[in-house]
Amino acid sequence: MNTMTPTLARSTGVPTITVNGRDYAMPKRAAVAICVDGCEPAYLDAATEAGLMPALQAIRQKGTSRHAHSVIPSFTNPNNLSMATGRPPSVHGICGNTLYDRETGEEVMMNDPKFLRAPTIFQGFYDAGARVAVVTAKDKLRALLGHGLRFDDGRAVCFSSERSDRTTLAEHGIDNASEWLGRAVPEVYSAELSEFVFAAGVRLLADFRPDVMYLTTTDYIQHKYAPGDAEANRFYAMFDRYLGQLDALDAAIVITADHGMKPKHLAGGAPDVIYAQELLDGWLGKSVARVILPITDPYVVHHGALGSFATAYLPESVDRAAVLAKFQAVDGITVAIGREEACARFELPPDRIGDIVLVSAENKVIGTSADRHDLSALKEPLRSHGGLTEQVIPFIVNGRLPDLGDAPGLRNFDAFQVATRLAAVS
Repeated sequence: MNTMTPTLARSTGVPTITVNGRDYAMPKRAAVAICVDGCEPAYLDAATEAGLMPALQAIRQKGTSRHAHSVIPSFTNPNNLSMATGRPPSVHGICGNTLYDRETGEEVMMNDPKFLRAPTIFQGFYDAGARVAVVTAKDKLRALLGHGLRFDDGRAVCFSSERSDRTTLAEHGIDNASEWLGRAVPEVYSAELSEFVFAAGVRLLADFRPDVMYLTTTDYIQHKYAPGDAEANRFYAMFDRYLGQLDALDAAIVITADHGMKPKHLAGGAPDVIYAQELLDGWLGKSVARVILPITDPYVVHHGALGSFATAYLPESVDRAAVLAKFQAVDGITVAIGREEACARFELPPDRIGDIVLVSAENKVIGTSADRHDLSALKEPLRSHGGLTEQVIPFIVNGRLPDLGDAPGLRNFDAFQVATRLAAVS
């Protein structure tokens, strides 16, 4: 299934590579996928209606505009790795930002490539002789996205804007990317962290001339500001300027997202939280069960580790059906199912999911207990993601593809298959 040798497509005669059982055309021009983190479709609509996205509007007019579905949980790591591998978490293994080790009782960040169970599309193209570039805002993704690449022959670049001043030719394919781009290292909680990604993409496309390029940003702005807010519109106007430059460089471009974003607060602005650990403690006894929130990562300032997807581990002695029935009766819990059903429905790896899975409604989030969430850094009403209501995301191509499907069949992890297909046409 993980074959990565060049093959020849019988029907068209276009050279392809096969990665994780899917064929990708060898591009004649750059194939670029852009993941705008947290890009609820309404952000693009609001900024376009305000006249702030002329480049995107031109792309939509000449190209193809659809909606697609993200993978569930609609968090950053699972979706970025799905786009990087062309497959859901059941194949690549990254089912959250955090993994629970049942043997040690510890929560572990899934940033290490040892957790990745499938090769990336980037590795597939690199091994086939192509030039590959990957730029991510947050460094937590860099090692996973760059896994399998070598940087000693000038054909691969992979770095984060978060640590752009620490890059080396040996480990990232470029020395001091910050100096190379002429930009200071951005503050991690800023729009500039994403702008660095876009600016680097334009420079790489012009100078490095990759065959395949992936640009993925941070959702700091989307967590803080709703579609149409001045700061959100300013962000998308900035993105549009770089998008116009990328489009002018004759790249085949797919614009999509890892997840959407919804308000998760009460009318007064306080987060609307279902504290699942507190409920389990009340039903079963203190710490008998363990709730894991896969949204948890090192960047909790803008979401307080509160999202709309959770999993819980129960002792064998506990009646799982009874626990599920209790959760199904909780206002705001829209999905409460066992591991087997969850893994089949959401394409998740069974050994990395708890005994039950919970998904909350559009405007609610799931927490553990009130004393475990530091919400002091939340300056605006909570906006977050993780559930089914954040699954719809944009899928926009700067070329006309009338046979391209739509959501729910179209997935964000189809991005490189679509981009390379378009890029194979000169």
